[in-house]
Amino acid sequence: MKKKTIPFEFVYQLFALIIAIIVVHAYYVSVVLPNAKQAIEEQNLAAKADPDYVRERVVSVLIKDPEQESCFILGIWAFAIMGYKGLLTVRERRLLDVDLVPVADGMRILPEDTREFARQVEQLPEDRQDLLLPRALLGALRRFSSTRNIQDVSSTTHTICENEAERLESELSMIRYISWAIPSIGFIGTVRGIGEALAQADKAMLGDIAGVTQSLGVAFNSTFIALLISIVLMFLVHQLQLLQERLVFDSENYVNDKLIRHMKAD
Repeated sequence: MKKKTIPFEFVYQLFALIIAIIVVHAYYVSVVLPNAKQAIEEQNLAAKADPDYVRERVVSVLIKDPEQESCFILGIWAFAIMGYKGLLTVRERRLLDVDLVPVADGMRILPEDTREFARQVEQLPEDRQDLLLPRALLGALRRFSSTRNIQDVSSTTHTICENEAERLESELSMIRYISWAIPSIGFIGTVRGIGEALAQADKAMLGDIAGVTQSLGVAFNSTFIALLISIVLMFLVHQLQLLQERLVFDSENYVNDKLIRHMKAD
């Protein structure tokens, strides 16, 4: 009985999230929050001394709130997941430059020859045999051996590549969820900031608007940072999806050009 193991990708994603939380929170505690506190105190003193003083937009103040911290954690986590998937895709593309089924021009592959060609693909390392291109080649060779029909071989190859495209698309669902969650967290910060500002409306009516302006700053800064991260993240998601779609398309073309066009039925 084969022992079940935890998929490496799941372990990677879990540790990537834990590391992102630790690194970002440590940076906030040691750098961002102290700098933001100092900047706010200095700006408050300057505002009291000069009524015409205009507060500067300090980076540490822009990102100091828990909503922005959460957005950075999710953003780094998504970048780590995309980096892993991007490396896997690049690794698979390297096989497109390898002649896995060496067939000379003018040579014909008969159904009786498929076992020898399949053996060459099966000699690849086990981790490479699970990649798209070897699976498509083996599927095509085995289908040709059993049916002796080239149209069936072409349909099998297309089905394998289509299933792989759907699998890759479904695996991007977590990244798309994070891309949706980041702006949502930013809006939560906006609602929280506006709520705090309204709670201090009575102080503003008495002339003390410091608390109101600080709360409104929380509201707008959280959305600003969340949208910035989301824009970058969505761009990278589309680039990754494009890379994966090209891999599937080029793999199907590889099988058609290197293998299927040389086949000849009895």
